[in-house]
Amino acid sequence: MEDAHMKESQDVLSHFGVTEEIGLSPDQAKRNQERYGFNELPAEEGKTVWELVAEQFEDLLVRILLLAAGISFVLALFEDGEETITAFVEPLVILLILIANAVVGVWQERNAESAIEALKEYEPEIAKVYRSDRKSVQRIKARELVPGDIVEVCVGDKVPADIRLISIKSTTLRVDQSILTGESVSVIKHTDAVPDPRAVNQDKKNMLFSGTNIASGRATGVAIATAVSTEIGKIRDQMAATEQEKTPLQQKLDEFGEQLSKVISLICVAVWMINIGHFNDPVHGGSWIRGAVYYFKIAVALAVAAIPEGRPPSSPPAWLWETRRMAKKNAIVRSLPSVEDPGLHLGHLLRQDRDLTTNQMCVPKMSSLIKSTVIMFPWVSCDISGSKTKNGSSLKCGQHDGLVELATICALCNDSSLDYNEAKGIYEKVGEATETALSCLVEKMNVFDTEVRGLSKVERANACCSVIKQLMKKEFTLEFSRDRKSMSVYCSPAKSGKAPVGNKMFIKGAPEGVIDRCAYVRVGTTRLPLTGTVKDHLLSVIKGGTGRDTLRCLALATCDSPLRRDEMNLEDATKFIDYETDLTFVGCVGMLDPPRKEVIGAIELCRAAGIRVIMITGDNKGTAVAICRRIGIFTEDEDVTFKAFTGREFDDLAPYDQKIAVKKACCFARVEPAHKSKIVEILQSFDEITAMTGDGVNDAPALKKAEIGIAMGSGTAVAKSASEMVLADDNFSSIVSAVEEGRAIYNNMKQFIRYLISSNVGEVVW
Repeated sequence: MEDAHMKESQDVLSHFGVTEEIGLSPDQAKRNQERYGFNELPAEEGKTVWELVAEQFEDLLVRILLLAAGISFVLALFEDGEETITAFVEPLVILLILIANAVVGVWQERNAESAIEALKEYEPEIAKVYRSDRKSVQRIKARELVPGDIVEVCVGDKVPADIRLISIKSTTLRVDQSILTGESVSVIKHTDAVPDPRAVNQDKKNMLFSGTNIASGRATGVAIATAVSTEIGKIRDQMAATEQEKTPLQQKLDEFGEQLSKVISLICVAVWMINIGHFNDPVHGGSWIRGAVYYFKIAVALAVAAIPEGRPPSSPPAWLWETRRMAKKNAIVRSLPSVEDPGLHLGHLLRQDRDLTTNQMCVPKMSSLIKSTVIMFPWVSCDISGSKTKNGSSLKCGQHDGLVELATICALCNDSSLDYNEAKGIYEKVGEATETALSCLVEKMNVFDTEVRGLSKVERANACCSVIKQLMKKEFTLEFSRDRKSMSVYCSPAKSGKAPVGNKMFIKGAPEGVIDRCAYVRVGTTRLPLTGTVKDHLLSVIKGGTGRDTLRCLALATCDSPLRRDEMNLEDATKFIDYETDLTFVGCVGMLDPPRKEVIGAIELCRAAGIRVIMITGDNKGTAVAICRRIGIFTEDEDVTFKAFTGREFDDLAPYDQKIAVKKACCFARVEPAHKSKIVEILQSFDEITAMTGDGVNDAPALKKAEIGIAMGSGTAVAKSASEMVLADDNFSSIVSAVEEGRAIYNNMKQFIRYLISSNVGEVVW
């Protein structure tokens, strides 16, 4: 594998004219600059004010009114006597109404943000490269970066281009690429070749993508794509290619306007032709032309009377009022005409997993061993007041030595914490979500019976973890690495009393990797040899206890007799695995991102309303299916063979089978932006209204393509700009409330149009 990696790296470098890692020469950089251009996304050409004004008069009924006003104005010029002033009133009133409507529409369009322009916030100002045969890094403007440049990135940096990793100069390299792939946690990268040429972006672990953030570590790589050739650039092109369609309500009003205009035109022509015989009446002075003009004016008056002109001028004020009502439901409408869209027959609702869940990892299950039998302690569920077993009986964690040690590992083998946000009145995570979940577990377990009732909420956040950290002092950390799939901390006693005797190492990591390095197992206060049979039993119990729920499981262990610090080479991460040997297995914890409490009921309401909910996520298929089962999209025992697909599986289907899959499936996992847009496109081919939710840059093309794009309030500016609606609380149930409110608004609108039509028919008959 290492040879394959080296060969691939050299192939990438030589492709761009780089022979060594020292970087491009000035001539090579100039040639690549001429070939690939600047590393910046092209600006979007906005519409002129006159184009926006013209768009406000594209509605057919508005055009008919404008034509009628124009004709009335021309005819008024030929009026004589006292009727002259009166004749100008009607066309002027119509024109003022249409102008007011156009002003509000242009104001709305000009104030709307551009989704494509919002992408520029992900372009860094500076890039660090190796150039000109120099071995020291140079800082250049990111727009001057070219394919072939050797780029250095470190924690806190924003990736300036799509980069193929060459070397990682830290123990691990973690990247937050949620805006691009939808993954909820930072991703560990490596330099190994990815053998699958069709791998989705989530599986390209040797790539850094433009616009993502380095969460930890330091590395170098070669820029292989810049500007529009990057993955974020491709998203930009998808959005630019997606035309901003009219809202479903506007489409229905256009259809209604076309039908009404045909009827009005027939009536006007019929009225004029019926009266041809009266053109020469003496009342018209015997002039055929005067009679024709007179009855033409009557036909125009009928057209004006028949058109429900109250609808266009009443829309903007009504929409503004309705927008305030929707905002009270935590649904903020960005585009005024979209306020009534949720009230239409919504057929499909495409959901991201992050608004179905709390987006806060927790530990619902943990295990340890009891007494002298090698039997797993029953999985226990923790609530905020402490811990309870499966049957609901109270569990005092401090009475079980195994759970005390488990809590100690969770508190010390941890770089994260909890924080109380007084402004929001909630507890928030500080650091990695998985480690914060362990800190929260320690607070719930309270193994040393810490008195917390008299503490403030700020002090309460880390009270129990602080007690444990006072007993043991963390000396240094052996960071997580891919080869051993674990991390560990070296601790020494800080106080006498309950603190373990002597130095210790506390380890957490993947069960398979940690248990393989365990020679012992902790049973109460006793340490027993871990035989192969017991090891297999532990792995099977862990898999059986977490497999159905697809919990993220971590094994916890200790090294009771570690080497001294001066015997360890802390600079060489490849040696860390040698220091984590002869471990003692203590227990394990299972973590998940729990669904919101109100989601299950909201999904039932959607089903009753005829709305099919489809979950789309960038996470793994197993996790996605498990979430669907928890929230009611799938039943516990439902066969999901043809109801859940990965992006790769979806691509492998024939076009006809893809339509069948989209029509039946309720879960799509490991998808890319192109998959989301294609799913929306297929759903639209069924002539049903589709709503799409999202929060990342990767969601923007689908948000723009869907009839109703719904962004999360905590999402990116790009997603918000591409959507018609924003959820202030990121909550699925808010959409259900918005649909209920929208249907009430839509029904009121229909009643209003019926009233206008009936009253206008009366005017025509009279």
